[in-house]
Amino acid sequence: MNGFQIVTEMKKDDKIFLVGFMGCGKSTFGRKIASALNWNFVDLDEYIEENEGKSISRIFKELGETYFRDLETLTLKEIQKWNKTIVSCGGGTPCFNNNAELINNSGLSVYISLSPETLKDRLEGEKSKRPLIERLSNIELLSFIQNKLSEREEFYNKAKIKFDYSDDKAESFIDYLRSLVT
Repeated sequence: MNGFQIVTEMKKDDKIFLVGFMGCGKSTFGRKIASALNWNFVDLDEYIEENEGKSISRIFKELGETYFRDLETLTLKEIQKWNKTIVSCGGGTPCFNNNAELINNSGLSVYISLSPETLKDRLEGEKSKRPLIERLSNIELLSFIQNKLSEREEFYNKAKIKFDYSDDKAESFIDYLRSLVT
């Protein structure tokens, strides 16, 4: 079905949560969806940075990953109250604190899937912005992505829809999403 599949039954939702590995295009694609639907867009990491007054990297370094993951959960609970919003979740968001269930109970979840090789190509130039990969060589990066994706895929696959992302499928997928929420 055009590179995407429905994983579970769905109801009309007023929030769409995009999940997937870092670099898969959640924010870029999320902005496109929000524009097409005339909805709001929020990048969860950017929202947390703005509220905390510091970068995700700095939060990780100063306060630790557990603090950050708890902050993600609290922010998701806040977003539950919003309407007509596309939410780009961080790559690890659905993997902690039962966030996958929280996301599924709050709106329509979409797993944006890309191959490890494509993710590596996208992430090589962004390592300084991403605390989990900033110290990896480009050679170590692919192995890290394969291992981390293997760990996280069970959480990503809890999404209601899986979308194998490619630019040539994006418009038809946006139309499909529109049909689900309007």
